[in-house]
Amino acid sequence: MTDYRSLLNGTLIAIATCALAVILCYFFVDRRVALFVHAHQIANVEGMRWLTEPPPLAQSWSPLVLAALLVRRAGGPWRRWQHVLFVACISLIVADQFRESLGDLFGRYWPETWHNNNPSLIGTGAYGFHPLQVRDDIGSFPSGHAARILGFMTVFWVLMPAWRWAYTLITLPMLIALVAMNYHFVGDVIAGSTLGSIIGTWAAHVATASQTATTKL
Repeated sequence: MTDYRSLLNGTLIAIATCALAVILCYFFVDRRVALFVHAHQIANVEGMRWLTEPPPLAQSWSPLVLAALLVRRAGGPWRRWQHVLFVACISLIVADQFRESLGDLFGRYWPETWHNNNPSLIGTGAYGFHPLQVRDDIGSFPSGHAARILGFMTVFWVLMPAWRWAYTLITLPMLIALVAMNYHFVGDVIAGSTLGSIIGTWAAHVATASQTATTKL
């Protein structure tokens, strides 16, 4: 049986650790890394941009995958990987929506200017958090890409642990690419990863508990 009190305690510890890491990054890491990436044109490294594309693509296809899995379920019980995939897709969608809400709450400028002349550290010298400003150009924190990656992969990490080495090999390059492209500050990626991991962990445990309860019924 899932111990939700322990799960909650772990979540609070993760949030506290993340908050400390974000504060340290804000004052000592984020600007230095972003300026270094820009000065050395790391974003121009071949293949770097491609590594950032899977998360939004996964989100775009998740509703169709969910629909296909529901049709499949009508024909009989899922295989284990199908059940895990179903939970992972839901976790990804929830993680990104949560990230969007937090993006409006924190209102952080981006490292570089990417669209509609958005204010940024590199482009206009804008740096910092501006809470409760609901605009598309202020939403770097937390990273949506990182939230989606970890929201999806954490479900597999918890429910299919034998392949954790593969999940790590898939996830780490994408997270690094977000910083290397100056899409996000280091602190943004840490926060997005923490958010996705928390949601993915809860999704996996709730799904397991619900499946156990259904079996008993």
